[in-house]
Amino acid sequence: MAPKQKVRSSSKHKSQNKLWIAITLIALLIISVGVYFALANQAPTTISPTTVLLQTSAGDITIDLRTDKPITSTNFINLVKEGKYDGTTFYRTIAGFMIQGGKVNGNVATIKDEIGSNNRNVNYTIAMAKTNQPNSATSEFFINVADNGKFPNFDSTYTVFGTVSAGKDVVDTIANAPVTENPNIPGEMSNPVHPVTIIKATIVS
Repeated sequence: MAPKQKVRSSSKHKSQNKLWIAITLIALLIISVGVYFALANQAPTTISPTTVLLQTSAGDITIDLRTDKPITSTNFINLVKEGKYDGTTFYRTIAGFMIQGGKVNGNVATIKDEIGSNNRNVNYTIAMAKTNQPNSATSEFFINVADNGKFPNFDSTYTVFGTVSAGKDVVDTIANAPVTENPNIPGEMSNPVHPVTIIKATIVS
């Protein structure tokens, strides 16, 4: 009867096992880091209720921001906190349509559109102005003074991110003030004779 032989692991096998363990640990680490950053960079679906006060040369306008438009509302909040809107004007106003402002100094990064199924540009809502390209909004905004959803593709183009809760009379005053032809838009009577200034924009709640 042959003597029993002990089974021994060679040093080569041990090295290979250690190598595979190291590779597995590194792979798990890479996956974990990737998942962490993916979750960290994931946009929230809602934000906390926020109210912004625009103190203008024509009176105060209070705006309640939508909680279901986190990208747009957060962008507006950050610009307010940075004081970007202070000293800017409502530089384009059209009675029965909208008043537009938010043209700030310096470059502002573009943000993604947040249209959704409940995006309605009705009277006294605030929306982001943009070019005709998707995801091109930056800092400029407009306040609707009519139900502008009646225009084709309007609601599917401009992200509505808040509602005027106080100061609607101020909005109307700005919208109905005298205008001249806009030098940048030939034929459009939208250049305010006496532009209304946003003296200070603040987060009030």
